[in-house]
Amino acid sequence: MLQDSGRYGLHSMGLTTGGPLDRNAFRWANLLCENTQDSACIEVTVGGLVLESTVKTTVAITGANIPLLINKKPAPLWQSHSINPGDKIELGFARSGSRAYLAVAGGFQAEPVFNSVATVPREGLGGLHADGSALKTGDILPCEPSHNTHLWQLPKKLRADYSSNSACLRVVSGYQQEHFSETQQQLFFSSPYQITKYSDRMGYRLEGASIIPAIEGILSEGICLGAVQLPPDGQPIVLLNDRQTMGGYPKIGSVLSVDIGKLAQLSVGGTVRFESISIDQAQSLLAEHEKQFAANPLLKLCL
Repeated sequence: MLQDSGRYGLHSMGLTTGGPLDRNAFRWANLLCENTQDSACIEVTVGGLVLESTVKTTVAITGANIPLLINKKPAPLWQSHSINPGDKIELGFARSGSRAYLAVAGGFQAEPVFNSVATVPREGLGGLHADGSALKTGDILPCEPSHNTHLWQLPKKLRADYSSNSACLRVVSGYQQEHFSETQQQLFFSSPYQITKYSDRMGYRLEGASIIPAIEGILSEGICLGAVQLPPDGQPIVLLNDRQTMGGYPKIGSVLSVDIGKLAQLSVGGTVRFESISIDQAQSLLAEHEKQFAANPLLKLCL
């Protein structure tokens, strides 16, 4: 489905953010095509996509370790490729990771809904047809011919590693932490949790040690990306891009934004653990993370 950086500032209208689940891979795909970092890409879940180009352009695929063929010949991920009219691009099925991002020079063109083309099926907003529907066979994705004169590659040391179906997620505690006893907090941060089949773009439902707060619920309030809710059964739910804007379950904290992609790349049965960090540590980690994008580390390919 089509995703740009998301739909912001509209929670008061009940509209969620949407946008790419693995924001890092999404940003690299755009940069490899010399796009702005919020240009519309295709978010490919698991795989199985075939495209035929009608223009001369540049494409890049990042994210999950997914077989890529251009005109039936294997091609590498994490770099840009020159594409001519009639060329066929085929994505197989992910060997590790769950989501890949296909960018095209200039971004895919679609009609914005509330200033974004981000596809949110639950709300029926965004995407190629502006109704929240996923891409389907026969769809034509408008894009402009490319005038890029260079191809680029992301250094291997900066590429995410999706080979393990497990991740450690850093969590910033919130004011509702006081509703969880010291024992319950220690249990949460020392226990492994598995990804269940009840996981999607709205949130990942986990299974493991039950965490029971001292209260049954709270007045509904706004929910941020990565919020870790504890419903009555005590099984955590990590809320993602297509989350509801309000909720009344207690929250033990929120997953650091730069770790959301790690979670979104895990498949059912994958394992997560949580690590507690302070707000100061979170801000420092985020600033350090942003430096790699500001440094323009891409390598020019020799043609």
